[in-house]
Amino acid sequence: MTSPYRGIEHLGIVVGDLDDAAHTYGEVLGLTLTGREELPERGLAVQFVDTGGTRLELIAPTRADSEVSGFLGKRGEGLHHVCLRVDDLDATLAALERRGTRLIDRIPRPGAQGSRVAFIHPKGAHGVLIELVEKR
Repeated sequence: MTSPYRGIEHLGIVVGDLDDAAHTYGEVLGLTLTGREELPERGLAVQFVDTGGTRLELIAPTRADSEVSGFLGKRGEGLHHVCLRVDDLDATLAALERRGTRLIDRIPRPGAQGSRVAFIHPKGAHGVLIELVEKR
């Protein structure tokens, strides 16, 4: 069986203040900031950080009911998810569902930079939230 996965796309880090986090990762740590955008339908603002290999995605809520507000309120800032790149998200989700994987999304949703994303539930991946991304 050929793997549908093409490597780690990014590691998602939830932060309370995107500007402060961007300053820390850019100015203090000296990493290159790229691709900042808002995803209003999901209540998020994101800032990508180039580490010279795998990217980091800094994620901040833009409203109280965003996708990460509960995480931030319960756990505080920190590592939120591991994102794996796939070529065909629909086929990957269908295969995971056939194998009984616990999914959060059966239908992809819009992601940053024009991508499509879906999530595997942490209970289906030993406590790790896994995002799958298909770049267009």
